[in-house]
Amino acid sequence: MRDRSGEYAYLDLLRDVLENGLYKDDRTKTGTKSIFGRQIRFDLRKGFPLLTTKKMFLRGIIYELLWFLKGESNIKYLVDHDVHIWDAWPYKHYVNNSKDKKKLTQEAFIARIKADVLFADQWGDLGPVYGVQWRKWQSPEGKIIDQIQLAIDQLKTNPDSRRIIITAWNPAEIDVIVSAGGLPPCHTLFQLYANRGTLSCQLYQRSADLFLGVPFNIASYALLTMMIAQVAGLKPGDFVHTFGDTHIYSNHIEQVTLQLSRTPKPFPVMKINHDVQDISNFSYKDFTLEGYDPYPGIKAPVAV
Repeated sequence: MRDRSGEYAYLDLLRDVLENGLYKDDRTKTGTKSIFGRQIRFDLRKGFPLLTTKKMFLRGIIYELLWFLKGESNIKYLVDHDVHIWDAWPYKHYVNNSKDKKKLTQEAFIARIKADVLFADQWGDLGPVYGVQWRKWQSPEGKIIDQIQLAIDQLKTNPDSRRIIITAWNPAEIDVIVSAGGLPPCHTLFQLYANRGTLSCQLYQRSADLFLGVPFNIASYALLTMMIAQVAGLKPGDFVHTFGDTHIYSNHIEQVTLQLSRTPKPFPVMKINHDVQDISNFSYKDFTLEGYDPYPGIKAPVAV
């Protein structure tokens, strides 16, 4: 029997939505095929789950994760590193809210974000999204809670705890994010589980753009699990990905069909600089991918 784990599990989920999904309208008015409530898992001991049936933008995945871990919410950090996966949301906010009589093109807008700190402060911030909630959650009393560091401390001192949870979904700040032009967190909550020296992670994702977003999320959380395992003195175990609204956008059907025609190749190996023992000290150069041999990339429009 063919192995249905790893990349095959992801492709099976694509096929499930394509064949069984029902039409559902959405915020972007693009339209989707949608199902509700699914789960796939990846054994991180068997390779790094970077999809091979289309070439993935690993540099973007790494820099986005480092941006989260810095506790930042302004796209300037990403723009400065030539990563543009979040450009569309602040640009849309600028177009809708700027009093400029002649609006900048998106290309000119991003160039201005890169060159002008004050402009970036005004238009580049997405509100209190992932990194802010992970590293700078603010209690009603004004206390700043670093959920990531608290989780690592628990893994070191009380690894059997069932309360090692990090959430990006802060109900008090959803409207703040929306008003800033950001997107309320799609990957909302994850739990870390240590047992016999290994660390596993389960993510709950409320909204899953299965073709474009989910492959990024898989690789990002797999890498985060590996990084946290390293600084907590553990070995990587499983990454479990649980989905709520699982959808394929109506303008991604052709791309999904192409991807499903391809046979997965073995996952690559991700090597991390073992000298780094503080989650805040990782940099891009600390990650080396070996043995990645993907099919060509498949372009598709982002629904904003």
